[in-house]
Amino acid sequence: MGVFVFLPLVLPLTAWPIARLAEQHLHPRTATRLLTVVAAVMALCSTLCLALVMVVGTAQLPGNPLPDGWSDPEVRAAVPYDEVVGKAAIPALCAVVAASARALWRHGRVRRRAHRALAGLPGTGVAVLPDDVPYAYALPGGRRDRVVVSTALLDCLEPGERRALFAHERAHLAAGHHRFLLAVRLAALANPFLRPLRTAVSYTAERWADEAAARAVGDRRAVATAIGKAALVSRGTPVATLAGLAAPGPVPRRVAALLGPAPAVRTWPPAFTSVGLAAWAAAAGTAVSAMSSANAAVTMFLILRAATPI
Repeated sequence: MGVFVFLPLVLPLTAWPIARLAEQHLHPRTATRLLTVVAAVMALCSTLCLALVMVVGTAQLPGNPLPDGWSDPEVRAAVPYDEVVGKAAIPALCAVVAASARALWRHGRVRRRAHRALAGLPGTGVAVLPDDVPYAYALPGGRRDRVVVSTALLDCLEPGERRALFAHERAHLAAGHHRFLLAVRLAALANPFLRPLRTAVSYTAERWADEAAARAVGDRRAVATAIGKAALVSRGTPVATLAGLAAPGPVPRRVAALLGPAPAVRTWPPAFTSVGLAAWAAAAGTAVSAMSSANAAVTMFLILRAATPI
């Protein structure tokens, strides 16, 4: 197993170039899917290797419930510097689990509260709430997906801009953007090196909905104007994994992109370009991370099986 067990912990660095270039050169749909897959796979691999390293550290603690053979020198020799990294992995993995559980609990709590608040309203796809605070967001789940918008925000928009707002939020629900946002949020909690991908997906998911709304209403300028107005007055969404028209981020870049031509749709960027090379580097890093974690898991399983008395 050797030092290869540590590779998945640092290989997310290979995805940093594509996280920056995908925002600029890929279609938002392609960028969102690519970055989410890369982040999810790398997070799973790094968490698995962290757990394998933790096994070695836990086996050395007095009074642990693990078999005595798991603390043998042969087992510890499978992980370099086991005296330090094995014990350091214990609080690190506990922190990852606690942070991920907290994020999932908060996400679920906000959604449950939002659905309870809408329980007395008609079961339509749009819920307009009389509120002096401007906001709009897509609320998935429950008996049906819904768009939640306040009267304060609707009052700020012209009729064409309102159509753009509803088209934007429906695009979030139709594409399941909340799943992408939650996946990259959990990935960034599992490995801090994946935070640039989380930031990038937060932007590309909004751009994806922007382009879908522009196609739906047939007016890119109306969508750009609605985004600009909403960003000036809105407070965004109640939780980072719920998507909204005026989500935090580089709104001027979104407006500028809508005022230009629609991006070309490609399943994969050309190989001999900066974004193509970055995409292949991220793909290679993801593949190496998966192979390293699989190799470490199999090797550790065989070592622990041999060290455990029958």
